[in-house]
Amino acid sequence: MHEELSLRERKKRETRQRISDIATGLFAERGFDAVTVAEVARAAGVSAMTVFNYFPRKEDLFLDRIPQAAELLASAVRDRAPGEPPLAALRRLALRLLDERHPLGGVGETFAPFWRIVVGSPALRARAREGAEEVERALAAALTETAAPDPRLLAALVVAAYRTVSTASVRRLMAGDAVAEVAREHRAALEAAFAALQRTGLDG
Repeated sequence: MHEELSLRERKKRETRQRISDIATGLFAERGFDAVTVAEVARAAGVSAMTVFNYFPRKEDLFLDRIPQAAELLASAVRDRAPGEPPLAALRRLALRLLDERHPLGGVGETFAPFWRIVVGSPALRARAREGAEEVERALAAALTETAAPDPRLLAALVVAAYRTVSTASVRRLMAGDAVAEVAREHRAALEAAFAALQRTGLDG
């Protein structure tokens, strides 16, 4: 039964990713606002209802990694090594994602075209802001299980710091700067940001 459930879950994730990939291709080709959910559904060979089962809003087809971001940060705190401070675990996660060129790592070859689409759509920009708030709430919930004296404030500062560093890097990528150079400076900025967060004393 466990293996069967795992297979079912894996197939659901694959379907979700396939729909998102197809939608992203259409958005890149024609623009986010010019593509309808019905067109995405037809291209993916599923019903519009199936699309909405996986993605409550059209914007989530493109910004599909918001739930993953929330889970990664919360898990980094909850699954950290015994005695490891939450900020140390979050720093380690941020650097690992960067080194892996993960889609949530802040720097990558495809980041410039991706963010041009976001910048060009008021709906996507609004959803990105909402997504940051969702990630912040998930992180705050995980931090309440630690010795952090003010989990909500610490979560807000962590998310704000990461957004600030990532926004600066994305702007450089969109300006045509080399990915390797941006990645090096992104790492240095992350290190400085976490060092500053550590000095707040909010880590418990």
